[in-house]
Amino acid sequence: MPKQVDHQERREAIARALWRVVDRRGATHLTMREVAQEAGMSLGQLQHYFTSRTAMLTFAMDFAGEQSALRVGRVLAELGERPHPRAVLRAMLVELLPLHADARATSRMSAAYVLEALHDEEVHARARAGLVRGRAMVEQVVRQAVADGLIAADRDPVVETDLLLALTGFTTLLELDVVGPAAVLTAVDRHLERLFAA
Repeated sequence: MPKQVDHQERREAIARALWRVVDRRGATHLTMREVAQEAGMSLGQLQHYFTSRTAMLTFAMDFAGEQSALRVGRVLAELGERPHPRAVLRAMLVELLPLHADARATSRMSAAYVLEALHDEEVHARARAGLVRGRAMVEQVVRQAVADGLIAADRDPVVETDLLLALTGFTTLLELDVVGPAAVLTAVDRHLERLFAA
């Protein structure tokens, strides 16, 4: 009896292969042929799952987002039933920074996806929608913390959300070895301490 192929599992394997190519060689070398080779399949097999480079990249980015959300979820689960919003925001921010192998792969994927989005309207719309959703989640935590009196009432949740997300700018500094992980975590923690000094 022939082995059943799990198509979702195969797509995820292709996505991980794509991450490895981007991680090693960058987005400029990202071809369907190279991803197929990295995934251990023929180009024809890969094209059975993805008809274009953009479709493949979009799936890989969506999958990266899902994996990031799962990692944040695991951290939050470890914090207990009602974690402090400062810990929630820290978990979200830390996961967006390339501080461990999986987050590095996701970060590099994001960079590749943004470059693609600059020249493709469909990718742009999809990437923007994902960022808008992510930003809204951060703002929701900030607004609730203000409502609960954990952040000073005179703090503007919109501005504070933007300032928190600006910390993800450490990505480039980390990737190019300008600053180290310890310095970045110190800066994130210091910013959160100041924000929650109600």
